[in-house]
Amino acid sequence: MPRATGVRGFLERLDRGPVIGDGGFVVALEKRGYVEAGPWTPQAVIEHPEAVKQLHREFLRAGSDVCQAFTFYASEDKLKNRGNSAGSYGVKAINQAACDIVKEVAYPEGSLVAGGVSQTPTYMNTTDKALVQAEVRKQCAVFKETGVDLMICEYYDHVEEAEWHVEAVKDFMPGVPVCASLCINEDTDVHGVPTGECGVKLARAGADVIGINCHYDPFRCIKAVKKMIKNVKAAGFDKVHFMIQPLAFMTPDASVQGFIDLPEFPFALEPRTCTRFEMQRYAREAYEAGIRYIGGCCGFEPYHIRAVSEELSAERGGYQPAGAINWGECLLMNTKPWVRARASKEYWQNLKPGTGRPHSSSFSKCDQWGITAGHELMSQHEEATGDEALKKALEFKKRMENVEIIINA
Repeated sequence: MPRATGVRGFLERLDRGPVIGDGGFVVALEKRGYVEAGPWTPQAVIEHPEAVKQLHREFLRAGSDVCQAFTFYASEDKLKNRGNSAGSYGVKAINQAACDIVKEVAYPEGSLVAGGVSQTPTYMNTTDKALVQAEVRKQCAVFKETGVDLMICEYYDHVEEAEWHVEAVKDFMPGVPVCASLCINEDTDVHGVPTGECGVKLARAGADVIGINCHYDPFRCIKAVKKMIKNVKAAGFDKVHFMIQPLAFMTPDASVQGFIDLPEFPFALEPRTCTRFEMQRYAREAYEAGIRYIGGCCGFEPYHIRAVSEELSAERGGYQPAGAINWGECLLMNTKPWVRARASKEYWQNLKPGTGRPHSSSFSKCDQWGITAGHELMSQHEEATGDEALKKALEFKKRMENVEIIINA
């Protein structure tokens, strides 16, 4: 059954029922060899446009209703940060290439196109509202010229920066729906602002859709968005919708900076990957919580979005994505009888998957340095990280380890 495309407007689609987002491009393309871990910037739209285009196609086939231009971390200051060569392209060229790619793929399939902005080094260095919003406007120039259907302001540790971004986008692109999501846990942002209160602050800043993305697993993110829903509705913002785009990794042990604090980040997270059936449970719980924009962030592959789309098929008018597995019905054609016996919802819903690693632990010990914007080690700059800067970081790490030894003695 084809994707329902009768309603063009993003907010109107949310009013009708669930809207499925796409997955996380930086991690997916890093695994494929097109993005460099560390800076995580999106110059692949210029250097490897076919790779970006193909990933858009795969998310579309899996059921995405919104395709987000691959412009994550494309602010001018981030492109130049710490010796990153992406600065030679500039924000305008990267964002234009990203918009050209996504529109070519998305619009023929009836999908909407989102532009995106995210946290900036300028906020970390200055916490100066005028300077931060100037970086946002640089990014939005192409989105305004090309006419995206919605904007997503995402991946903020500090609600204050998210508020400033929302205000800048609303002012610069009037009439365009604005989503805002934070990468915080179910308790507070990194400055201690309660999660529910963060939601209210985003609503007051003018966000049309509010929620959580990245840093934590689907079920911790649902808990966080539930707190936002409660507080935002209590504050009288009845027309605000809610969104969720979590990690595809289980993070019950992640601390205030989420999966970035885990020792496995970023190159050894695979054992934590959610199964497609955990994604179906996530989609159902998110929908029942009142969340209507449901997608994914880092670690989400097209098969994860396919699982979300399958779970919410009835709510989307019976739409089935390409390659739907229908709880393993295809296994009935397998030659092995014990595999055919797995062709049921009951089997896959109740499976407790093994890791195949008999000596691994369930939880990891997080790095918890307790530093954020304003600390010397968090200062950002265009120069590459030198030996002296690395030495200071290693010395700080050693001090933290010694403090922990004393505490545990």
